[in-house]
Amino acid sequence: MANRTVKDATSIHGTNPQYLVEKIIRTRIYESKYWKEECFGLTAELVVDKAMELRYVGGVFGGNIKPTPFICLLLKLLQIQPEKDIIVEFIKNEDFKYVRLLGAMYMRLTGTAVDCYKYLEPLYNDYRKIKTQNRNGEFELMHVDEFINQLLHEERACDIILPRLQKRQVLEEAELLDQRISALEEDLDEMESSEEEDEEERPERVLTPEPHRRGYREERIRRSQSPRHKRSSPRRRSRSPKRRSVSPRRERHRSKSPRRHRSRSRERRHRSPGHHRSHRHRSHSKSPERSSKKSHKKSRRGKE
Repeated sequence: MANRTVKDATSIHGTNPQYLVEKIIRTRIYESKYWKEECFGLTAELVVDKAMELRYVGGVFGGNIKPTPFICLLLKLLQIQPEKDIIVEFIKNEDFKYVRLLGAMYMRLTGTAVDCYKYLEPLYNDYRKIKTQNRNGEFELMHVDEFINQLLHEERACDIILPRLQKRQVLEEAELLDQRISALEEDLDEMESSEEEDEEERPERVLTPEPHRRGYREERIRRSQSPRHKRSSPRRRSRSPKRRSVSPRRERHRSKSPRRHRSRSRERRHRSPGHHRSHRHRSHSKSPERSSKKSHKKSRRGKE
């Protein structure tokens, strides 16, 4: 009895409202501790108090598919099916962001395409941070406008398959919706208009030299053009190092020295072989003293 939909509930998208949540997830919610302890006997007025206690958004997590409090309260809203005005008040609530997101999620599941665009698109201007729990049980950071964009453009949100939503362009052509004007476009238009006004108000500035500088430049040009100034102007010194003045005698000496050196070396080459030969001949030739002693010995032997 506690898990049945109320008797006065109307079918949504041709089916029981609770069947919008998949059967596996639905059975896990019925078996969860939060559903049995916190969601039992809740009415539309008491659901608001529970929604104010929410601290994050999410579907199911973990290997055993545990449901989050957010999705448990969403199933409870589908079960009791509150009036449309109560859900609109949920969406318009600016003090509690998770209450607003719960109402937006319920409106996306049960409302028509016109109601979804009408009530959810204004939430694009809400940039507050929210906490979301992923399938692994880890918490991530998101913003309210990102969650609304996920509801309007993606096929699945909080592990629940979202009903098909008609495109906005088709509804605009059928004149069921007005053309959406983004708040950012208005700011851009204001910025462009303000820039145009500033450009019109600014006088055109012509860069002219100051009078004292202008006179100084003219005087400098006159001096540079006068012949007297050209004569008196000192010549620019070259940055190359100074060369020492060399006398022509030294230059000749320097120029001739390598030739003399070459000629001497050639003469030495020509003289060297004869010189060595004479030296060798002198070294091997007998001295006069030895020759006289030998001749004296021979003469004595002859006399004997």
